[in-house]
Amino acid sequence: MIEKVIIMGAAGRDFHNFNVYFKDNARYKVVAFTATQIPDIGGRPYPPELSGKLYPKGIPIYPEEELIALIREHKADLVAFSYSDVPHSYVMHKASAVMAEGADFILIGATYTMLRSEKPVVTVCAVRTGCGKSQTTRKVCRIMKEMGKKVVAVRHPMPYGDLTKQAVQRFSSYEDFERHNCTIEEREEYEPLAAQGIVVYAGADYGKILKEAEKEADVIVWDGGNNDTPFYYPDVHIVVFDPHRAGHELLYYPGETNMIMADIAVINKVDSADPADVAQVRKNIETYAPDAEIVLAESAIIVDNPDQIQEKRVLVVEDGPTLTHGGMLFGAGTIAAKTYKAATMVEPERYAVGSIKETYRQYPHVKSVLPAMGYGKEQIHELEQTINSAECDLVLFATPIDLPKLVSINKPTIQVSYEYRDHSEPLLKDVLVSQLERKFEL
Repeated sequence: MIEKVIIMGAAGRDFHNFNVYFKDNARYKVVAFTATQIPDIGGRPYPPELSGKLYPKGIPIYPEEELIALIREHKADLVAFSYSDVPHSYVMHKASAVMAEGADFILIGATYTMLRSEKPVVTVCAVRTGCGKSQTTRKVCRIMKEMGKKVVAVRHPMPYGDLTKQAVQRFSSYEDFERHNCTIEEREEYEPLAAQGIVVYAGADYGKILKEAEKEADVIVWDGGNNDTPFYYPDVHIVVFDPHRAGHELLYYPGETNMIMADIAVINKVDSADPADVAQVRKNIETYAPDAEIVLAESAIIVDNPDQIQEKRVLVVEDGPTLTHGGMLFGAGTIAAKTYKAATMVEPERYAVGSIKETYRQYPHVKSVLPAMGYGKEQIHELEQTINSAECDLVLFATPIDLPKLVSINKPTIQVSYEYRDHSEPLLKDVLVSQLERKFEL
């Protein structure tokens, strides 16, 4: 008997799970994907060019709000939950609703969907969005390059556009971002790596991506998204923790899975966190991942012309996903504003327009900062309008990219960035190289 399946996702893990678990399996018929977290990703199909011979017309993608109606319409047998960075209770609420309709609810095992590479793989993941994966990935890439290795980074998917064109994407220059019509969220992850001379792959088909990456890599670095588990089987699995959200490593899916699997546990932001919270995170790692080697790190704030911040009314623009489904109240821009004695941080919500205003409604915890939302040209324009309407003296851009290249701003701006810094011994380089040398001759 063929089981009818609905895959719950957010344009990333859902497609990978389909490709690896369901695509050519005649036992299943995937009747729909549902989409959430990311604006405007429903209403398009998973195209036949990617869905395979069993799905000559592709597979429709609907908003998650239609899940129960879809179960009833298709008499679905199985619902596969396939996205990340949500509380454990949230997952079970979804499971309860699905099971009440008579369908099974599954979470696919982390290692079941990991593809194996012929090259060494270092994975960088986290227990929550906004822990500091990106700067840790950049640090790992620097370590590998210093060892004379050709590094290729493979980024967790963000295929928010034409999926057929986004099956396999390669980025090594600013022109590549333009050619692929990258969103702000994509640029935030790809640009800093490309600036280091690192080739970045991403897309929708991670089997094909792996084959391309292997052609030009000595070492592959998996750059994780949200708190998802890696798509490639790690030789060394690095997991980043945030003591500003101590205890979240036990409360979010699938971040707890990442913690349990960790080979190296990086407790980040220890320079700005309460020591008691750092101790709590360390205790949880020692209890649930006792074999992981613990490294303490700082998320060092780097500010252009910090003297210009003093006594200014500033608008702080922070990384979008960190604030929204990541649940953070602030980021590097807020720390910079306070450190360099800004007169005040203006409240951006009152100036918000369009989808930016909707973001504040959907995420009411975001108050004193502006999330850099930019999932399409219209939203980028609305972000620009919001910034230009704000009554302030200065805009602090605390996103990983040079955002003023994408938006035209009518007031002075300062860039705030952040980099990985070892806090104390053991150093990340020493621990990483030691673990790799146990398995390979580097």
